[in-house]
Amino acid sequence: DVHWTPADRAELLDTAHESLARLDRLVANLLDMSRLQAGVLGVSAEPVALGEILPGALDELGPLAGRVRLDVPADLPDLLADPALLERILANLVSNAVRYSPPDRPVVVTAGRYGGRAEVRVIDRGPGIPRDRHEHVFLPFQRLGDRDTHTGVGLGLALSRGLAEAMGGTLTPDETPGGGLSMVLTLPLAEGA
Repeated sequence: DVHWTPADRAELLDTAHESLARLDRLVANLLDMSRLQAGVLGVSAEPVALGEILPGALDELGPLAGRVRLDVPADLPDLLADPALLERILANLVSNAVRYSPPDRPVVVTAGRYGGRAEVRVIDRGPGIPRDRHEHVFLPFQRLGDRDTHTGVGLGLALSRGLAEAMGGTLTPDETPGGGLSMVLTLPLAEGA
């Protein structure tokens, strides 16, 4: 018989819960990637305020959400997007940025209006990616600069780009002045914005 202290049981349950949540995200990502590739992913675009979506995306980070600084204007017009898909994209982008940024450097999320589109930037101060490798990060199962300290299977950015494109948007990498990487998400603005 194994006897666990209450603290050991709690730690074991927390670890199991975290592992189950990670597995759930992996399965959801694999299913959505399959739907994207088959052209059967359902998109329900509607006017949505970015400020209403970001809290849900940050919730997935748990205590690491404190490392993210938001710089989103209150008067940013509504985006035309599927709220659930937009939240998944933002959660993936912010999670990657936090994973690769030094702990003492905040990840910054900015947004603005450019013509008839909204541009959301997730800016990190990590090691960056060489310009000639920018497009490779969007290939499924690619993890550039793999290090033992980073987990994941390399689906997040490929899925995020596919979701953005399914909503009429784009997702592209850009260098961050001073070092790091910016992931630039553009989406259409809602009619009349």
